[in-house]
Amino acid sequence: MECLFCEVVAGAVTVHRVLEDEVAVAFLDHRPLFPGHVLVVPRPHVETVTDLTEELVGPFFTRVRRVTAAVESGMAAAGSFVAANNRVSQSVPHLHVHVVPRNRKDGLRGFFWPRTRYRDEAEAAEVAARVRSALDA
Repeated sequence: MECLFCEVVAGAVTVHRVLEDEVAVAFLDHRPLFPGHVLVVPRPHVETVTDLTEELVGPFFTRVRRVTAAVESGMAAAGSFVAANNRVSQSVPHLHVHVVPRNRKDGLRGFFWPRTRYRDEAEAAEVAARVRSALDA
C-alpha cells in the first residue's frame, strides 16, 4: 500500500487506536499538539472531505462527533479543536479529522494562521455571492 492511513486501517502500521468500526478508525496522532490529539479517518481511501460519498458523510461525522466527546471527557478538557485540511497542508492524502483537546491558556491562539477582515461590506457580499453561486452549480 502507498497510503499511510490505509496501512493504519489495514492494521499494517501500529497505532494507538481509540475507535475502530466498519466506518472509521480513530487513533492518537504520533505528533500531538496535546495528549489526546486524535485523528479520525474513514476506512475507504478518500483523499478529501469533498471526495467523501454522500452515504459516508453522516456515519463518518457521527464518529467524529463521538470521538470529540470522548476526547473532551477522557482528557478533562474544557473544549476541543476539530479540523481537517483539504489538499493544502494535508500531510497524508487520506481524509483525516484532527480532534485536539483544548483548555484555556493552553498556548494555542485561535487558528494557526493570520486572520484578516473584508475590505468592506461590498467585498463580503461579492465573496458570499461567489460561494452561493458555486453551491448552486
